[in-house]
Amino acid sequence: MNGKEILLTTLRGGEASRTPWVPFTGVHAASLLGMDAQSYLQDSDAIIRGIETAREAYQADGVPVVFDLQIEAEILGCTLSWAGDAPPSVASHPLSDAEGGEIDDLPEFRTDKGRFPVVLEAVRGLKDRIGGECALYGLICGPFTLALHLRGEDIFLDMFDEEDEVEALLAYCAGVCEEAAEAYLTAGADVIAVVDPMVSQISSDHFTQFIAAPLDRIFARVREKGGLSSLFVCGNATRNIEAMCATGCDNISVDENVDLASLRDQALANGKSFGGNMRLTTVLLMGDEADAAREAVGCLEIGGERSYVLAPGCDLPYDTPQANLKAAARVVQDPYQRDIARQLKATEKKEDYSDVAIPDYSSSDKVIVDVVTLDSATCPPCYYMLKASREAAGEVDAEVEVVEHKIRDREGLAYMQELGVSAIPSICIQGRPAFASLIPDRKKLADAIRAAAKA
Repeated sequence: MNGKEILLTTLRGGEASRTPWVPFTGVHAASLLGMDAQSYLQDSDAIIRGIETAREAYQADGVPVVFDLQIEAEILGCTLSWAGDAPPSVASHPLSDAEGGEIDDLPEFRTDKGRFPVVLEAVRGLKDRIGGECALYGLICGPFTLALHLRGEDIFLDMFDEEDEVEALLAYCAGVCEEAAEAYLTAGADVIAVVDPMVSQISSDHFTQFIAAPLDRIFARVREKGGLSSLFVCGNATRNIEAMCATGCDNISVDENVDLASLRDQALANGKSFGGNMRLTTVLLMGDEADAAREAVGCLEIGGERSYVLAPGCDLPYDTPQANLKAAARVVQDPYQRDIARQLKATEKKEDYSDVAIPDYSSSDKVIVDVVTLDSATCPPCYYMLKASREAAGEVDAEVEVVEHKIRDREGLAYMQELGVSAIPSICIQGRPAFASLIPDRKKLADAIRAAAKA
């Protein structure tokens, strides 16, 4: 079996000759070419070269053509903010109260608009070059995350107060997702990954009420067109894993916030393959080859020999060391390297962050709101949680400082450990965890900040 056959067999729940490996290279592939993310994501030839380079370097069994959850939103009228080392982020919400728009006012979604033609051209080129040996993932922005891009964080209140409007918006977004998925499959993609990170921010009741049916529409269309589907949710989606496994997808993928053994048991019980969970920042970005090898073998031991896909928990950071990804690939493909990694795993040590200064919150003359994120520039739940914190702080009649701590560096990891943060993203107020992996409504957050100011 070649790499593509191994991956597709595993996604279908069959028995493959080894565990498949899918590094979600995203804009990391741009770094391999020495390009910035903005230029790379608008150049089909660059995307083809970047993915070819990444696939060869990391011996990948499957690769995403691009990892950019803003393509659909841009076509529908959202303005974007670009960064040199990350995909763009959404900077405006055409259906927000501030904009006053309606669904009928949105530009027509077509896959020959915006940057979609660039991506589809890259799919066709990669299909010709590596499509026989490596499976191609078409990543689409999931319906709830797309709805949030269009409506803004007010959608969380709408889920209580304007249920019919939320259902109408999600039905519209599901239609957009169906069109995007069909375009990817027609161009040559093998797997459609519906990436919906904002699902980690809602309750299981809301998932069942609002999200499950739109997702099943998309998965049904993918199956009808002969593709395989994955539901990919970054963040602490633990509360929704059972409901996610009840949808019609073929695969569930998660990040390090979700216990891999628990996912394994629930996915297999529902006849689904599963994947992900490699630690993105503490290991793949900031660790070394030994750390990456230990991480890979640890995930392989939990995932088991059937239906598991080894992958990072989200889009790889731009400057992830190549050596770390190559080390993970060796562990997957070489039993001898796995044995070495098992020995290394026994020597793993806890990182010491005592050199990082943490404020004395009790003596501060202002309320300090710490928002611990992966990176608000690249992680939608992180972006919206930070945005909500800043807006809530602006409503409080007290001096409030909102500080983002990205766990892409030691300072962020130190705050995560010292403040007792167990899920990303999280809000801490005066050094105490207040909201974990769940974006609060503005009033509730403002009230919590006011209470801290009076204490």
